[in-house]
Amino acid sequence: MPRPLIYRSLFYVGLIVACIALYQLAARFPLQRDFTQNELNSLQEGSVHILAQLDQPLDITVYTTGQDAKQGDVRKLVSNFVALYQRYKSDIRLTFVDPLKEPEAVRKSGIRGNGEMVVNYAGRSEHLTTLNEQTLTSALMRLARNREQWVMYITGHGERKLDGNANHDLGEFGRRLTQNGYRVTSLNLTVAQEVPDNISLLVITQPQHQLFKGESAKLLRFVERGGNLLWLLDAEPLRGLESLAEQLHVDPLPGMIIDPAAQEMNAPKDWTLGGGYPPHPVTRNFDLITAFPYATALNANDSEGWTHHTLVEGAANGWVSQRHDMRFDAAQDVPGPFSLALALQRSGPEHEQRIVVVGSGAFLSNAYSGNGGNVDLGMNMVNWLAGDEQFITLAPHTAKDGTLTFSKQQLTAFTYGLLLALPLLMIAIGGWLWWRRHRAA
Repeated sequence: MPRPLIYRSLFYVGLIVACIALYQLAARFPLQRDFTQNELNSLQEGSVHILAQLDQPLDITVYTTGQDAKQGDVRKLVSNFVALYQRYKSDIRLTFVDPLKEPEAVRKSGIRGNGEMVVNYAGRSEHLTTLNEQTLTSALMRLARNREQWVMYITGHGERKLDGNANHDLGEFGRRLTQNGYRVTSLNLTVAQEVPDNISLLVITQPQHQLFKGESAKLLRFVERGGNLLWLLDAEPLRGLESLAEQLHVDPLPGMIIDPAAQEMNAPKDWTLGGGYPPHPVTRNFDLITAFPYATALNANDSEGWTHHTLVEGAANGWVSQRHDMRFDAAQDVPGPFSLALALQRSGPEHEQRIVVVGSGAFLSNAYSGNGGNVDLGMNMVNWLAGDEQFITLAPHTAKDGTLTFSKQQLTAFTYGLLLALPLLMIAIGGWLWWRRHRAA
């Protein structure tokens, strides 16, 4: 056999062996990387974190026909989407059921429409009619909770409502709590004999009318018994909650915080921006901007077993003002920085008691909760108070801005370069090539 033919045969054999070896390596050690700018083909870190909490197999059943007039092959779309979750949890089983071919299975499962998904985990199930990462991950979070978590909020004195739709209410935050597996309900202290001991936490917002002494006494007994509390203050009189502040050794400064840093960002004058998050489980890996409208500064002292931690700092160059014109008066105003949110802890006979006090009830209101990471910080507070630190996760990644911004000088240079310099350069290159060919001839 001629030597060149031998070399060629060995080359092809080696190429085939290399391809087989690469295939085996890829099958045994799969590696995927998402190079899209906004990571459209990857799960958010929060979703990956929730999957890590699920230690049992997960079954997903989708009741859908094969083809849809608008979306095409629905099963392929669902399979590709669920595959993102299967990268991080290999025991996710995906099953498709055709409602037209198996109507009895649809009836038993309580399916109401084509495309509905049923997620089963550890004997519990969730029905989803909308398929995206937010809805599926929220369902997984609800399934991951191994106990029922109740959140109660005080009503009866004009407080903000966790199910209200007014601008000052906390309805958006309440809906997020429900999505994440919490049971939310109201509590009227004039009717209830006591605050129930089996709730995960109690939410108190700023009352607009004075509480009765009997109501305040019920709140104090709840705290004495070791209840967990989220207290959202405003820069207003406490209206019957003075005894609670005294029991917790929390002293809100009279007046409202004025933050020049917020004004430099064209934010309203009565806003304060969260400028720092000292180390704490609530603020772990949290670096989003938060906004606290109409905020009051909080002072606290460790005593009677309580340990106080600052969660959010702000207004390093600001001050607390009681003046209507909000101008700084060195003789009356208190300079910053200030604590905008505090975490209180003390040891109890059965569990560690946890309380969070925030100097702005408006920061979780419907009108302002969409600013920065307000809702994410609020959820971290609730998860910590309820003893669910494992659900304190990073905030979802945001879409990166793909626009290009040019100054006036850069735009002028780009315009002249594109309309004048580039055509002249092409003409010069063409003339040079013509000259070379003419000279060679």
